[in-house]
Amino acid sequence: MNYPNGKPFNRNKSQVGRTHKGQTSKIDYGGRGMSLEKDIELSNDYYLNRGIAVIHKKPTPIQIVNVHYPMRSKAVINEAYFRTPSTTDYNGIYHGRYLDFEAKETKNKTSFPLNNMHEHQVRHMEACYQQQGVVFLLIRFKSLDEVYL
Repeated sequence: MNYPNGKPFNRNKSQVGRTHKGQTSKIDYGGRGMSLEKDIELSNDYYLNRGIAVIHKKPTPIQIVNVHYPMRSKAVINEAYFRTPSTTDYNGIYHGRYLDFEAKETKNKTSFPLNNMHEHQVRHMEACYQQQGVVFLLIRFKSLDEVYL
């Protein structure tokens, strides 16, 4: 299986392989795994560059309270607060249809705790769905290195 950009998908597990001489060797895929967010961003960049879809990560709304300006180009935010709870992680458009989705990771092997989804996120997704939007949840099971839609 490949990512949309053609990059091969490799599990983060050591696998046994064969060398060119037929000898068994250990292939180490350590350090090649990316976070779910990085994988999604790579896919979103691919879709955008090929005119397939426009999908972006939504920023979390914050209220900036205190900023230090040693120089205008080097402003430092010293204090900020979340203004409102964030809705979902990503939104965009694909073939004229609005997309809205949440990405979650879990260490569990066989289940996803539903309490990882907040009520306001579910309400937001329901509202988008009622307007004919495409909504979904991506779940990465870290221990299995598998992603489900």
